[in-house]
Formats: sequence, structure tokens, C-alpha cells
Amino acid sequence: MNGHKKNRATLQDVADKVGITKMTVSRYLRNPDAVAHKTGLKIAAALEEMGYIENRAPAMLSKASSKAIGILLPSLSNQIFASFVQGIESVTKAHGYETLLAHFSYDAQEEEHKIASLLAYQVDGLILTETHHTKRTLQMIKNAGIPVVETMELPKRPIDMAVGLDHIDASYQVVKRILASGKRTVAYFGARLDTRTRLRMEGYDKAMLEAGLEPIHVLTGEHSSFSLAEQLLTQALDAHPTLDGIFCTNDDIAIGTLLSAQRRGIAVPSELAVVGYNALDIGQTISPKLTSVDTPRFAIGMKSAELLLARLRDETIETAIVDMGYQITQGESV
Repeated sequence: MNGHKKNRATLQDVADKVGITKMTVSRYLRNPDAVAHKTGLKIAAALEEMGYIENRAPAMLSKASSKAIGILLPSLSNQIFASFVQGIESVTKAHGYETLLAHFSYDAQEEEHKIASLLAYQVDGLILTETHHTKRTLQMIKNAGIPVVETMELPKRPIDMAVGLDHIDASYQVVKRILASGKRTVAYFGARLDTRTRLRMEGYDKAMLEAGLEPIHVLTGEHSSFSLAEQLLTQALDAHPTLDGIFCTNDDIAIGTLLSAQRRGIAVPSELAVVGYNALDIGQTISPKLTSVDTPRFAIGMKSAELLLARLRDETIETAIVDMGYQITQGESV
């Protein structure tokens, strides 16, 4: 195994190939304009040919700064985090920062492990996608003394800064819309049972109880998928034959539910209203178009990165908790 590692081209190898000093190659890597144009072309050709990979560890250790931001993602199968990361990178890239992504599967212990790893790389800041953390995670972040943004939710007491939306209110408003259409036996479909699934359930419960109706929870610990909806719908219809409305914790389940209902010959929305969450593009291409809560993931990513970089420049942050709001899409499934 070790023999493999030895073959990695060094700065000295590149210098020897071009016939210059190691110092000149180093200067070129920091700023190509700092060396003569002709020499620069030769160095570039040698770097290309030898597949040289810069080792940033020594620089990171000397500066205790990596010009990198660590991002923690709870899921790789959930596409909503793609636009969130794109939002972050639209800002970090412009300011010369790299992003390091780590994945923790909605697991606080795994999050702790991944944060320890990112901190070992001397990241300059962290963007988190969860608001519940282990004691050790909180301690490590405190010791690191770097800016942190918790995103997607609006915790009452963030570690540092927070950018997100009010999931309870969004769910409450969209369930009120289902009830306003005359539906009465309305269920909530939830998966993964993470914090946001629970917040949405809270908003759903509030709207149902306010209308004097019995909340119906159809839940699974499995992660969301289009196919998962089939078993949730079967379960709900078996227990509640008069079922006429469903609010789903996300669009994956909502689209799966809508398609499953259609296969069973249940008309949407006249016999069954179906509402999703996150407004994925596919929801706008199916028929009827899915009514959903549109969450501004790209904007949340952008704002999080802006706050983080402002803090790194020692600028004053106006407000530590930013509510980015939401919209309810004009669908046809209610």
C-alpha cells in the first residue's frame, strides 16, 4: 500500500523537471504572475504532466486557517440539499473559499464525528443543517472559536447564527388550506422523524385541533422515497376509509402518494387532497400539479455563507437569526 503513496509528485520533482528552484515553483502556485511568463508556462506544463497535487497541510498549520468552510449535510439522497450547497458555493467561490462536505445521516453521534474531522482540517467556519447536537459537538465548536451557522430551522438559542424558516407556521398555513377546501379526514405522512418532520407535524396538529379535528399520524423511521408512499397510503386507508386529505413531510412522499392514489382510481383533488413540502421541480410536471411549501434552499445557503464570511471579516452582524420565509405553490392537488 505504502509504495503507492510514494509516487505522489513533490514540489522538488516539478522543480527538477523544469530546472528551477523549489522556491520558484512555490511562488508560481501562490501567484502565477510572480514568475516570468516563459517559466510559468514550463511550470504549468510540468504540473499538468506530473499530475501534481498541492499539499495545503503545511500552510494550514502555519496560518491556522484553511480558506475552507465545512458543510454538514444530513442526507445525500434528499435532493433539496443540492440547491442549498449551490447557494453556499455561489458566495464562497467568489471569495476564494473552498467547501468541505460531510454527511451524517440525521445522526447526532455521526455529526459529532464529522465535525471533529472538519475541525482537524482547520476549517474557518461551519454550516450545519441540524439544530440538535451532542454535548461534545457544542464543546468542540466552542473551543474552535470559529463562526457557525445553523440552517433550515430557526432555533430559539442558536450556537452562533441561524438562517432558516418557520416550519410550524408553514405547515399550519398549508393544512388550513386543505381544511378550507372542505376536507375533514386529513392525515400527516412523516418519514425519518428528524427535527423538521416533527416541526411540520406540530404545525399540522395545530391546524387540525383548531378545527376540532383528530390528528392522524402515519409515520415511518425509514428515509423518504417515492415508493415508500405506497405503504403509507395503504396503512392510512385501512385505518381511515373516509380519508380525504394528506399533508406529506416532503415532496418525495407527496408525489409517490399522488401517483399511488391515481393507480387506485382515487381522484386528486376531488376525492383526496395531497400536499407536499419543498416544491421539487418534478411536482410541477406531474398532473395534477402538486401543491407544496416552497422553501428557499438556495437563498438559505447564500445567506448562511454571507453571514459566515462577514463574521470572518470581523463585520458586525445585524441579526443573528434570519427568517427567509416560504411560499405555498399554486398547485392543483387541493
